[in-house]
Amino acid sequence: MPFSRRKFMSAAAGLGAGTALGFSPFRAHAQIGLGDITLDVVSDGTLTLPAEFSFEGLPQDELAPLRAKYGLTGDILTPPCNVTLMRSGDRTVLFDVGAGTHFMPSAGELQASLDALGVAPDEVTDVVFTHAHPDHLWGLLDDFDDPVFMNASYMIGKAEWDYWMDPNTVDTIDAGRTTFAVGAQRRLALIEDNIAFFNDGEEIIPGVAARATFGHTPGHMSFEVRSGSNGAMILGDCIGNHHVAFEQPEWISGSDQDGETGVKTRVALLDQLASEKTRIIGFHLAEGGTGYVDKTTSGYNFVAEE
Repeated sequence: MPFSRRKFMSAAAGLGAGTALGFSPFRAHAQIGLGDITLDVVSDGTLTLPAEFSFEGLPQDELAPLRAKYGLTGDILTPPCNVTLMRSGDRTVLFDVGAGTHFMPSAGELQASLDALGVAPDEVTDVVFTHAHPDHLWGLLDDFDDPVFMNASYMIGKAEWDYWMDPNTVDTIDAGRTTFAVGAQRRLALIEDNIAFFNDGEEIIPGVAARATFGHTPGHMSFEVRSGSNGAMILGDCIGNHHVAFEQPEWISGSDQDGETGVKTRVALLDQLASEKTRIIGFHLAEGGTGYVDKTTSGYNFVAEE
């Protein structure tokens, strides 16, 4: 399905952030202890998307009962944006930086959520990007184009960096994502002297290994966080919602830039996560974003942590 930023931006117009959507963003959703590592999952608000962005092109007769089951019968979807903060020793690490104040009015609440945890921007030592879509990257800069996390070093997968910084990407990307490419190049260029690259399987921080989960973007990365026998997987957007992505993982998602690769990644990862009973943190998963994958006779279910 061709992506149209205009469609969901117009749908978002006039909606206030956070509490206007019946949602309290200024809090940690969940805290996970993994030995000497602490993970806090905090809110950046929500996105405001037309339902067709997620559901156009899918088999509507099979989709209808799923929409009813999950209460997704309206014209607008408001998926949450869950940002992961890791604290370990002298490291305070953010996985993605949210949307900032220039993407859509319902998002951009990360700084308020961190403030509620008592974490100041200058205390963040590292920023690690899953990918460079606006809701994960555009919170990098303040209104004066200065880095919000002024003392941080930055890390991104090499394939993801190469894709967004390629000058041809602006001309070859889907027309609805041209603004994404321009915005990513501008922001990433401003931190080019303070960014390190990594590849699949590398330990990027003690206890954190990169995992290639391509498809949503050409170089999308997830992260396995482990301390002893305790672990969790920070998914980013490779499993993009708590409903269709789980119950029908083989359906191509309109939010994935490479739908077929996205399907292969999602199916393999869900099978692994279910069999290993791995705790997951999903950027757009419901109920705080943390839980487990449960395999069913026909697909999978997201089991949120209470």
